[in-house]
Amino acid sequence: MVGIKDVAREAGVSVGTVSNVLNRPDSVSPAKRALVEAAVERLGYVRNESARQLRAGSSRTIALVVLDVANPFFADVIAGAEEAAEDVGALVVVSNSGGRPEREARHLARLEAQRVMGVLLSPVRDGENAAAAELERRGTPVVLVDRVSGSATSPSVAVDDVRGGRLAGEHLRDLGHRAVAFVGGPDHLGQVRDRLAGLRVAAGEVVRVEVVASDDMSVRAGSAAAARIFERWPDPADRPTAVFCANDLLALGVLNECVRRGVRVPDELALVGYDDIGYAGTAAVPLTSVRQPRELLGRTAVELLLETVDGGADGRAGAGRHVHFTPELVVRESTQPSR
Repeated sequence: MVGIKDVAREAGVSVGTVSNVLNRPDSVSPAKRALVEAAVERLGYVRNESARQLRAGSSRTIALVVLDVANPFFADVIAGAEEAAEDVGALVVVSNSGGRPEREARHLARLEAQRVMGVLLSPVRDGENAAAAELERRGTPVVLVDRVSGSATSPSVAVDDVRGGRLAGEHLRDLGHRAVAFVGGPDHLGQVRDRLAGLRVAAGEVVRVEVVASDDMSVRAGSAAAARIFERWPDPADRPTAVFCANDLLALGVLNECVRRGVRVPDELALVGYDDIGYAGTAAVPLTSVRQPRELLGRTAVELLLETVDGGADGRAGAGRHVHFTPELVVRESTQPSR
């Protein structure tokens, strides 16, 4: 690879002059600056940003660790984070925990070794995260994304998932449904528990809630959960008349299984998802869904991280800030009054 010494030799100037052109161009005369710029162009020199940041003891790289990089919800969160990072000349690198705590811990350790500016983390589990806490103790700021932090120092950005579950439950209750199946899992995900809790609040004593656990939050898991619903209640007269899924991918899986079995949505089974990803509105039967401000979650997480970094060594500017967004219900063709 072409190095700074090669550029200096080609331009006929000192290494210090080349360094000044790259880092403090106003301190170099226009004639020498032109010589260096021409040499850079001829040789195809690309500066080693990692080495420069290592020498400076600072980084312009922000790490984002997500639960499932294949989920369009997180794709939108990533897009929002990248926009905010680009505004300040920073770079976002994404790691996928796959919902596995041990993989999450390995990613955090490796990211710390890379001396990232900070970490945006969508945690696998609630409560104290030993790996994240150790990062913060050693000076790497952590912002929780899509989860409320229980720490007095760790900032977080999240959506009120209990309210989101309540919105879905109230919608189905007001449409006349008296038995609703909840599809979601695994139960160590706080988002799943909160959305179910909100559904139960809306259901009260009026609506029966049946929980159908899923292994993960994928389309495949949604199809499998729907199959279990039809096997558990083969008689439509006994079956829940509506399904509320913990995310849209699960809901799309349920819809696929309904189509495969000839069960009409919403005539025989109403269906509500969560997140309002792009596919929700373009499904074979457009999904009613609880919308989250996905891009705004990512953007706000970066802003909280920058506040923490700018707060100095103790990060007081962003410490303990918890931003909560309010979800909204988007009603489409997959729900209608129970018949």
